[in-house]
Amino acid sequence: MSGPANAGGAYTWDRSFRIWDTYFALIWLVTLAFVLGTGRPGWPVRVTAAALLVPLIPLFVWVGRPLLKGDPPPERRSLGYLGTVTALFLPSAILVGETRLMAFALVPQCFMTLRMRWAITTVAVINLAPVVGWALLWRPGDQDVFFNGMFAVVTLVFSVALGTWVVRIIEQSQERAALIAELDASRHEVWRLSAAHGALAERERMAREIHDTLAQGFTSLLMLVQAVEAELDHDLPQARRHLALMDETARLNLAEARALVADGTPADLDGATLPDALRRLAARQSASLEVTGSVRPLPAGPEVAALRACQEALSNCRKHAGSSATVHIALAYSDQALTLSVQDDGCGFDPEAVRGGYGLPGLRARVTEGGGTAEVGSVPGEGTTITLRLPVPPPRSCPP
Repeated sequence: MSGPANAGGAYTWDRSFRIWDTYFALIWLVTLAFVLGTGRPGWPVRVTAAALLVPLIPLFVWVGRPLLKGDPPPERRSLGYLGTVTALFLPSAILVGETRLMAFALVPQCFMTLRMRWAITTVAVINLAPVVGWALLWRPGDQDVFFNGMFAVVTLVFSVALGTWVVRIIEQSQERAALIAELDASRHEVWRLSAAHGALAERERMAREIHDTLAQGFTSLLMLVQAVEAELDHDLPQARRHLALMDETARLNLAEARALVADGTPADLDGATLPDALRRLAARQSASLEVTGSVRPLPAGPEVAALRACQEALSNCRKHAGSSATVHIALAYSDQALTLSVQDDGCGFDPEAVRGGYGLPGLRARVTEGGGTAEVGSVPGEGTTITLRLPVPPPRSCPP
């Protein structure tokens, strides 16, 4: 376990190793005390057995501990370390039976550093060889050999069972850790994609707003400039009227730009109803407006969508139907829906043949976001009709 991402896990592992250090030292001290304090064999043999246990401490600190913290531990070095430790442990355990207590500190290290096959083999040697050597060296009674042998076998079985179970738990924990790391990576990727999607959606929204407001306003200004250039020499009153429209359009574009920056209400709807906003828009575009149904205040969403869609439809009429085309706007209120229709008698087109462009796709996207529908009906030579329907809350009924 290493690296910044595993800093918390590495810290926990270091703390748990302090407990393991304490456990190893405690087992070593208890074993040493038992070896020196037993009544037999004689004092020189006990001192020799104790002396063989002394190097286990520096071996563990300098070699064993770094191996146990390896991920995974190098098998060859682990075999060398445990081989050296066992070579010191076995003579001491053969000389003095109490040395076998040290197995409680050595057996876990086998499962922590070696593969299962080598671990079980080493554990079997640590548990059985001392009893066999002790029986051959000291020739105890049959009863002592039996009880010591049975104790060694039970200890071996318990060690293998517990070690195998612990290894499986560790493997499952590592698998869970890998799954958690994969889940964290997936969650980060989902967050990144969500952020990218949000940025893309916001970019599309701003592009649609700019297209439906500022771009169309500048288009109107260019058309008015062309009209004024044509009228300056022979129709000054009409040129002045168009100049006034240019001034109004420029001011409206400025207000729309400020509204976009503030993410506020469109300038035409600021302090006005939707029919009033469409009426001003129709006047600027020389279009007629018909409003039917019971006019009532609506949420900002449907009104903004209707106004922007109407702006886009009128822009398309002027660009494709021609300035001489007659344009009619119909706004209908009903209990469940708001219906807007923009119709012109221009040259028309084949909707299926339209490829590219931003206007109509942006109009449909805006209406779809509001839960509505947009239909474009057109036939070459017979004009175009754009109809959109937006769901609206029903009117509130007055109490009797």
